[in-house]
Amino acid sequence: MTNIYITVITAGYLLGAIPFGYLLVRFFRGDDIRLSGSGNIGATNVARSGAKGLGAATLLLDAFKGMLAVALALFLALKYHFCPHGNLCISSMQLVMAAAAAAMLGHMFPVWLRFRGGKGVATAMGAFILVYPKELLIIVAIFIIVVVITRYVSLASILAAAAFPVAVWLLAHPGWRVLPAVTAICGFIVVKHHQNIRRLLAGTESRFGTSKPANPKEDA
Repeated sequence: MTNIYITVITAGYLLGAIPFGYLLVRFFRGDDIRLSGSGNIGATNVARSGAKGLGAATLLLDAFKGMLAVALALFLALKYHFCPHGNLCISSMQLVMAAAAAAMLGHMFPVWLRFRGGKGVATAMGAFILVYPKELLIIVAIFIIVVVITRYVSLASILAAAAFPVAVWLLAHPGWRVLPAVTAICGFIVVKHHQNIRRLLAGTESRFGTSKPANPKEDA
């Protein structure tokens, strides 16, 4: 079982570490997204750089790599009989949480870019969609509503990350061995937004759709 965890964590990290935002902008525009806007490799900064199509592609691909990491964990849990009846159980969900955390950390700290990555929101969403789809839909609705009302992507990301463990607790009842992992993953996303939180409190955070100076490090 230890070898399975090592496999899932390693694969999850390497999948998460694929810097799609950086690669897409470099390939299609010949630019380094790290030198544009906030310097973040995530979908928000890619879109803000003037490449909205690439931003959408970055969002989908960042989510897909999280989903792929969890799909691998679910496959191995089924193959090696983590659950006696083949359904999701505590043992398989713990493996899933390991995969989700590894993918998110890979996105945040990609070895290929000297451990300077994104905030992990899209990757975490992709990781959770296979096991908590209803809860994720609620969070996506919260995210969209906050962005539409405030145009703060960072605020929407923070509130969505904070609300997700509550939605999982209320709707899925995952148990004490899984819920702390969900909370830790979402908590780490909030912590990665610490600079955004300071700017939100100071009233200096940029709104989505507005121009911004180069590299203030403030994207979601």
